Amino acid sequence: MTNRRTILAGLLAAPLLALGAAPAAAEASLGEISQYFNSFRTAQGGFTQINDDQSISTGTVYIQRPGRVRFEYAPPERQLVVAGGGQVVILDARGNARGETYPLQETPLSIILQDTVDLSRAGMVTNHVSDGTLTTVTAQDPRHPEYGNIQLVFSENPVALRQWVVTNGNGERTTVILNDFATGMAHPTSRFSIDRARAEFAG
Repeated sequence: MTNRRTILAGLLAAPLLALGAAPAAAEASLGEISQYFNSFRTAQGGFTQINDDQSISTGTVYIQRPGRVRFEYAPPERQLVVAGGGQVVILDARGNARGETYPLQETPLSIILQDTVDLSRAGMVTNHVSDGTLTTVTAQDPRHPEYGNIQLVFSENPVALRQWVVTNGNGERTTVILNDFATGMAHPTSRFSIDRARAEFAG
């Protein structure tokens, strides 16, 4: 079973998909990708998470921009991760009842949870490649590159998020591969309440 810091690393990175030799220009532009994110406020889907130690977890992810995400892990994992109110809490059966809390802005995942996603900001994108089918964008907070980066992998026609790879400030990498990822549904605000998540996990 993965430790809590590895979980956080993964939510915010496993090996990148092999893209082969990349052409000079990527198929999906940064403007198109930013527009894709800004076209929806909510999303959800199944995920497979490959952790830095190569262990694998599965579950369901719920997103509500700005700043909210919830990872519900399927058994036998006993874990829950919720971001809301500018914080991320990691609840784990082996931890204390209140879990471990981190500022969301210190995680690479915050880049795609912003109110308005703009990957064209100076210094944000450090790599942008395509193999003609998939486009991969590597992004970081240009003010705090020490927080790590996120590699976002998209199908190109139409543009749609397929996976992300987070590398945290310690170099730990976690891959989250999405399936049945859909957008535009309603989420109750309580789903992203850290206090409620703690109560749920304790119960």
